[in-house]
Amino acid sequence: MAASAGNSVARLPGHYPSAPNATILLRPLFIRLMRSLALAAALLLCVAEASFAKKKKTEEELTQKLEIPKDPPSAVTAETNRLAFYVSPLSGKGLLSQQVRDALKALVKNSGAASIVKLRAFVAGSGDLRRVQAIVSETFTERKAALPALSVVQVGGLPLEAAQVVIESIAVAKKIVNPHGLLFVSGQASTNDYPLGPVTSLVQSSLADLERAVAGSGIHAKDVLRVTCFVSSLQDFTEARSKVLAHYPAAALNFVQTQRAPMRGVAECEAVARLSKAVDGVALLNPNGLKTSPNYSHTAAVSAPKVTLSGTQSAYGFSDGDARLAFQRLGRALEAVGASYSDVVMSSIYPLSASIRDQVSKIRFEFYDPKRPPASTMLLFEGLPSMDAGFAVDVVAIPKL
Repeated sequence: MAASAGNSVARLPGHYPSAPNATILLRPLFIRLMRSLALAAALLLCVAEASFAKKKKTEEELTQKLEIPKDPPSAVTAETNRLAFYVSPLSGKGLLSQQVRDALKALVKNSGAASIVKLRAFVAGSGDLRRVQAIVSETFTERKAALPALSVVQVGGLPLEAAQVVIESIAVAKKIVNPHGLLFVSGQASTNDYPLGPVTSLVQSSLADLERAVAGSGIHAKDVLRVTCFVSSLQDFTEARSKVLAHYPAAALNFVQTQRAPMRGVAECEAVARLSKAVDGVALLNPNGLKTSPNYSHTAAVSAPKVTLSGTQSAYGFSDGDARLAFQRLGRALEAVGASYSDVVMSSIYPLSASIRDQVSKIRFEFYDPKRPPASTMLLFEGLPSMDAGFAVDVVAIPKL
């Protein structure tokens, strides 16, 4: 019987259509699977690109944050009647970097709301002195505080085993703490021929002259704010320290051994004190009982509204020309804040040998006023941050208003 048009093919007895080809049946499924895989690969690629972009951005941000530490200012100016003086506690924990950070942390804590404007770091041992400047810069930058002027000097030893640094700070208090101004006292030297022997007797002799300088300026012992004693040996440090504290119990006290192998025994103590009465701007004096020197004044009384505190300038090399360049750089730093060599009231000089000390003694009066020599401390020290430095110098000056 014939099939009508459009109907299925007539089945013959015993005959069935063949099964569909497997490839034909699986093709749509395969296509869907490939599309899913392509979509997944595209999503993974997008995620990877986003992750890479985020990582790159993070790396760029980190790179931007790792800035080269800023250099400290060559000089800063601060109000005389607000200056406060501190000395960091000694620590034997860790290496130089940790000790510098710990010292700065302690100074910041002790200063409270006061802003630190000058640091003087004495470093013992073989650590890299350049790390001090880098850590100071990092610390103050992290705190979003202005960098202080900085002096870094290597010494022969500190009075605590494993201690590698002690730091003196000058900070500007929120309130007036020196209503009449400040007195800067030159180091009062006492020497003998026993370079590594006991120094207590030398310290006592230095303190006797320091007391003449302080009392001769009309100042009571309780108004002495900081005493720094530079000595040739620390073997009887405890006894020597007790002598200083007996004289000046309220002072921030610092002891450093200037060289590892000094040529002579020495104790030279300098001080900063609060004036009991104002002077007319500045008075450079040699109180009675002290031997007058043409090279320095024993005291500098300052009632000027502001003082300039410089960091160290070093002589890179050992010729007279190198020495003059150091003083010229310091002169430019002073000029930048409105001061000059004629305004210097206190000078600290750190030569590394006797011949360099003699060289500086000769050349400095090409810059300082020989008719009005500033108060000054100059001793031989162990080293400076630069290997080719012969000496360094920092000053206190009075800026022109």
